[in-house]
Amino acid sequence: MIKLTNFFVVLFLCLFVTNVNAQDSLKVTGKQAELARFETYKAKVEENEKEALKAEVESINEKLDAGTITSVEAEQLKKAAAEKRALNIKNKVAIIDNQMAIIERDDNWEENTVSENRIAITIGGGEKELLGITGKKSPPKYDIRTTNDLLIAFGFNNVITENQSFSKTPFENLGSGFVELGWNWKTRLAKNSNFARLKYGFSFQWNKLNLKEDQYFAQDGNTTTIEQFPTELRKSEFRTTNLVFPVYFEFGPYNKIEKKKTVRYQVWNKFKFGIGGYGGIRLATQQKLKYKEDGDRVKQKIRRNYNTSPFVYGVGAYVGIGDVALYAKYDLNPLFKNQTTDMNNVSLGLRFDID
Repeated sequence: MIKLTNFFVVLFLCLFVTNVNAQDSLKVTGKQAELARFETYKAKVEENEKEALKAEVESINEKLDAGTITSVEAEQLKKAAAEKRALNIKNKVAIIDNQMAIIERDDNWEENTVSENRIAITIGGGEKELLGITGKKSPPKYDIRTTNDLLIAFGFNNVITENQSFSKTPFENLGSGFVELGWNWKTRLAKNSNFARLKYGFSFQWNKLNLKEDQYFAQDGNTTTIEQFPTELRKSEFRTTNLVFPVYFEFGPYNKIEKKKTVRYQVWNKFKFGIGGYGGIRLATQQKLKYKEDGDRVKQKIRRNYNTSPFVYGVGAYVGIGDVALYAKYDLNPLFKNQTTDMNNVSLGLRFDID
């Protein structure tokens, strides 16, 4: 199960990198971005020609050292090579400058242009192309109703125990924490308004509880209890790993940006409020104990179900500005099933929705 979790995390990160690249290409568009790319091309032209000149000079020096040419011939060859490369830079830069001038004069360039992407593997300092793939980038869609983003959340974790004051919790308030890593889609509910959005996706949740006062979880058949460890514990950590599918209703103001052929509903740096819930499955349960025995340091990692509930479901809410929000979630299912006293996991922390 741990290997399966790792697989999904790696897959998730690959999707994230792909999405970041795709969204960067959407954000960095337009005439100014294209002109900036051409400026980069000009710098690359000069760099490539200088590298080529350096290689030619090294070849001439090798011939001079071998005695196949005289020093006078070597200087003439170097001068000719330098003049050729300087002329190459001048001509290539002129071509780029002319293309940039055309773009600057074209008032409809941003809407009308269908740009071309090219990926190439080259050899010989970029002089010869070994493999090239050319693709067309379609014009931007008029309206993008569904977007996606990366979810990263972390903070404090604890449990609410039935008929017990929260102040008497057997768990460390600062030592217990949670981490959530997920991928979300966000869909505008109204056709011409972005005030209400539906947010949905999947997340991995890691909830950790650190027991204090040398206590640990013990399982006896279908019963799980908190017991006193026979020796001093340096660490008593209980962790669950969940895969959940959250659904939230998100509300907040927005900016509507209309152009000739595009319309965008932007919520960057805007207030937002979300409320909803989640449901999923428990992937793994682990207890980690550290203590000394006969002068030796002992570390135990015990992986068993500890009668934890196989299904996870709960409610959550967040409020914030832009990508950052204060985030709270509460498991409606008990942490352990079929126990005399129910424990329900509760978390409070920060949430980052990175689009």
